Amino acid sequence: MSVTLQDVQTALERIKGYVHLTPLEQHQSLSDVSGAKLWFKSENKQKCGAFKARGAHHALANLTQEQLARGVATHSSGNHGAALALAARRFGTQAFVVMPSNAPMPKRQATLAYGATVIECEPTLAARETALLECVERTGAVFVPPYDHPDIIAGQGTLALEMLEQNSNLDVILVPVGGGGMLAGVSLAVKALRPEIKVIGVEPFGADDAKRSFLTGQHVLQHHPDTIADGLRTTLGALNFALIRDYTDDIVTVTDAQIIAAMKLYMTRAKALVEPSGIVGLAAVLADPDRFAGQQVGIVISGGNVDLEHPVWL
Repeated sequence: MSVTLQDVQTALERIKGYVHLTPLEQHQSLSDVSGAKLWFKSENKQKCGAFKARGAHHALANLTQEQLARGVATHSSGNHGAALALAARRFGTQAFVVMPSNAPMPKRQATLAYGATVIECEPTLAARETALLECVERTGAVFVPPYDHPDIIAGQGTLALEMLEQNSNLDVILVPVGGGGMLAGVSLAVKALRPEIKVIGVEPFGADDAKRSFLTGQHVLQHHPDTIADGLRTTLGALNFALIRDYTDDIVTVTDAQIIAAMKLYMTRAKALVEPSGIVGLAAVLADPDRFAGQQVGIVISGGNVDLEHPVWL
């Protein structure tokens, strides 16, 4: 089971009308600070405020009416849950979302507002998976994985097709990596169309399982993340690891302090909200400006769902 460029192209056609074609934006002052020409793929302006809307809508578009009638279920720290809840409402079905107790309140509230049933669990992957299994057995709902599934990967990869249309002269694309669905989808699409463009994953230093897996060639499964970037705490998926290993050029890490500095700078200059997980690409450029100097750098801003009641940058 794998994913191809054709799958990503088909996904883009299926989700048109459900999600936004988000802008690829420049902010001259940020380019000036970095020494590179920065282009921001603003998925913080996507439906639900995150790229997850792409994969969720594509996954539900591929379900039969019989499957939709059973309802859908997932586990999520926030953005995928909200995206699945919205997609479920649009496709006329019920969503059940298992969420860790430490999930950011705005993401939980959005999931509830879209009509999903939220099931709280302890903030570990094992607890999430156990609660999900119990939910599926109790309700009969169809499990829609948050990242490790061909439909999700193809859906997330659609943002790469848009980026290449919006700027055909990019030298490198920086992509946040948690579970790896977006990095896998973007990498395979970019390498199929423009193999000379470098694709680099970025993750927090305190949640570096993807980098360790990438460098060693062995899928790291024991993972104890410690980072403010809640959307990037998830362990890298198996299918995603295989695709990333084949198509991604590198994975780098940034510290929480660098993430917070990048958040402050972006929100000050761009006048838009971005969550910690969403800004790691800019943090990577600022941490190693010589590597990107003079290049046209695409930065995926994966989401903008910030808990303003408990701001991490203070």
